[in-house]
Amino acid sequence: MTNRQGRPAAEPPQRTDARLNRERLVTAAREVFAEAGPGASLNEIARRAGVGPGTLYRHFPHRSALLTAVLADRIETLCAHAERLLAAENADEALEQWLGAFLTHARVNQGMGSALLVESAGELGYDCHRRILDMAAGLLARAQQHGTARADLTADDLLPLVIGIALSTAHDERAGQPELLLDLVLDAVHGAPRRRK
Repeated sequence: MTNRQGRPAAEPPQRTDARLNRERLVTAAREVFAEAGPGASLNEIARRAGVGPGTLYRHFPHRSALLTAVLADRIETLCAHAERLLAAENADEALEQWLGAFLTHARVNQGMGSALLVESAGELGYDCHRRILDMAAGLLARAQQHGTARADLTADDLLPLVIGIALSTAHDERAGQPELLLDLVLDAVHGAPRRRK
């Protein structure tokens, strides 16, 4: 749509407000679901976003639509982080930073991950597991070519180890335990392969 001068007309304020409301709802939902799980109060999400329940339901007519938006937002954040790190100077540090971010992602989602995946994976329009695997594979390949990562590793080997750390430390009260275990995995990533018998 153009104005009388032939330039694109400014976006109507309602559209901007709607977009901002949606962003606020997704941000609030990400926090509330992380705290209380996938069954968290939708009214609390609306309250934290500073909107009424009607606004929430206009954007997300059911809980799984909101779960889908939160999952998509988290995966897009991981994707954007991976893309930035692919341009980093140190390939080993890039892989380490992204695996740390993935560990945080897996730990935050641990209590709600299965609900998100079961209820909303089909609505995403893409395979979120494949997307994460591709990101890990790109960073690992770069560390194998330009860093010290061992050549016999694949992303299929690496991601289950990080997910295992997330699951095994979900109720571990020891400070720094997930990071310590990730450091051990990274030692293995950069270590020499052992001869298999």
